[in-house]
Amino acid sequence: MGQKRIQHPPTALATLAVLAACFASASAHAQAGVAVSADLGTTGAGLHLTVPVAPALNARIGLNYLGYDFAQRSGLVDYDLSGKLHTYDLLADWYVRPGSNFRLTAGLIYNGTRFDARGQPAGGRFTFNGNTYSAAEVGTLNGSVRFRRAAPYFGIGWGNALSPDKRWQFNADIGAFYQGKARVRLAALGCTVSSAACDALARDLAVEELRLQDDVSDYRLFPVLRASLSYSF
Repeated sequence: MGQKRIQHPPTALATLAVLAACFASASAHAQAGVAVSADLGTTGAGLHLTVPVAPALNARIGLNYLGYDFAQRSGLVDYDLSGKLHTYDLLADWYVRPGSNFRLTAGLIYNGTRFDARGQPAGGRFTFNGNTYSAAEVGTLNGSVRFRRAAPYFGIGWGNALSPDKRWQFNADIGAFYQGKARVRLAALGCTVSSAACDALARDLAVEELRLQDDVSDYRLFPVLRASLSYSF
């Protein structure tokens, strides 16, 4: 059975769009000026736009991207995972004291991160749920790992991209967003045994999905360490 590509649900993007419109409306009544930032960190490379909302409050909206491959062993199966960390940010920066560069940040992140998994047989065999199958019987073991789309973010930071003192600014963010428990799907493409045996394999794969899901769910909180260079207009 072929792996279907699941379309991203629009809920989180729609929420981001509504919040962005609210921020844009608020900034129209605040002080003039915007800033653009180039970022680099654990979320990859990114671009952000900062707009003023109130004298001590800025809003940031942007996107980040990072390609990331790694290996994960779950039970008796080795997985090669190839992923794309793709996020959209809508953040509010609150400067606790007037004139200070220290800020508290909160917001919502649309998390489009996805990993494609490929299982590798050990010694030409797969073992799922205590049952062993030859690589020929299983065929190709493919899967996917995804996380929740709407992820709340909280953190602290340093620097104000809209500082009136100078146009160029260095900024930093330290925080995390909650992406929840991983959702894992596995499929054996090309099962060559009988229909009954293929059904048994599917049941064993369901157990293997839960095992892999528990292993990768250690990443429910994704750390954000980011440095940026901004320019204000």
